[in-house]
Amino acid sequence: MGLAGLEGLDRTGQRRPGGGEAASAHHPGALVDAPVAARDRADRARPAGPDGRTGGGRGLGPVEERELGLVGHGVMVAPGCNTSPVDRYGITVPFDDVPLSEHPAWYRRLASLGYTDVWTGESNGADGFTPLALAAVADEGLRLGTAVVPVYTRGPGLLAMQAATMAELAPGRFALGVGSSSDVIVERWNATPFDDPYRRVRDTVRFLRSALTGQKVDEAYATFEVRGFRLARPPAQPPPVYVAALRPGMLRLAGREADGAVINWLSADDVRTVAAEVGPGKEIVARIFVCPTTDPERARAVGRVAIAAYLNVAVYAAFHQWLGRGPQLEAMWSAWRGGDRKGALGAIPDEVVDALIVHGSPDACVAHVRRYVDNGVTVPVLALLPGDLELAAALEGLAPRS
Repeated sequence: MGLAGLEGLDRTGQRRPGGGEAASAHHPGALVDAPVAARDRADRARPAGPDGRTGGGRGLGPVEERELGLVGHGVMVAPGCNTSPVDRYGITVPFDDVPLSEHPAWYRRLASLGYTDVWTGESNGADGFTPLALAAVADEGLRLGTAVVPVYTRGPGLLAMQAATMAELAPGRFALGVGSSSDVIVERWNATPFDDPYRRVRDTVRFLRSALTGQKVDEAYATFEVRGFRLARPPAQPPPVYVAALRPGMLRLAGREADGAVINWLSADDVRTVAAEVGPGKEIVARIFVCPTTDPERARAVGRVAIAAYLNVAVYAAFHQWLGRGPQLEAMWSAWRGGDRKGALGAIPDEVVDALIVHGSPDACVAHVRRYVDNGVTVPVLALLPGDLELAAALEGLAPRS
């Protein structure tokens, strides 16, 4: 789930050399640059490694981290908040500006910090499966998931093969999240008609349910036909299948025919509305955008760019209208339709950013994420936005609390 306009920013919000505007999976046009006042990081060749060191500059050491309050602190929780341990606690990978070849060390560090899950998206960066394969062999305890891969850009058989391969590589630890994606990825980038997304997702889930058990599939579905397909290496334990969903139709499909739902771009309070549509007894994986900074204006500047990248897309606009946020976002939508990108950013109210973007100190962010869990999320998956901290310090500060 790439973010247009943020792809050119480094971990602290500074624009990388050559990192201009880019289209994303959810936004077909370019965005204006984020109005973020970043600190000078010219001496840093790349983000600090899992040990807090960099190749050219210097990361935060243990003493500095204690001085900043990043370790040894309990979670601040709201009155009445459930303080029992969170069973699952994930993060989005791969990390920006970190080569894939260096990720195994980061995965081991995540596990040592108490993260249980790593989840990938898929747009125009790394594919959804390769980073998870690295994680599978780097640490034998991490749970792995795609959130999500499109149902259009691979044939049904290939999608089943890749899911089965991951399930064999990480038995009992892999979950396949699928979704319709967008017309940008499907049509413009992959030359495939973006037709009837609800039924295509439904049909794909039905096919996968059969194929991943090793059954021979010979069936004409509403949106595609598969004749005589059988996995040569069916997994001993078929992976669960989750559906990316926003509004009631797809949410109910996730609850009715899949093992759960993948949700994103919603507030902690919105989770109750969404979870009610999925129904009881299902996993609810939520990608939660987190900007660890105590400067609210910085967080809101970064957050506005991210919000504009997504919520001007028709499906996300309809989602937030359904959630009741239409009146707050109408000015942004109107400016965007008129070609006024800067005006659209400025029209996003602070309260919308504060609801959709988790920001503040690491302790405050962890407490805010906990509200998502209290309201029905079973697997919170952090998605880091550029804040004040080096990657190593951010991961330690945002780690789950016991």
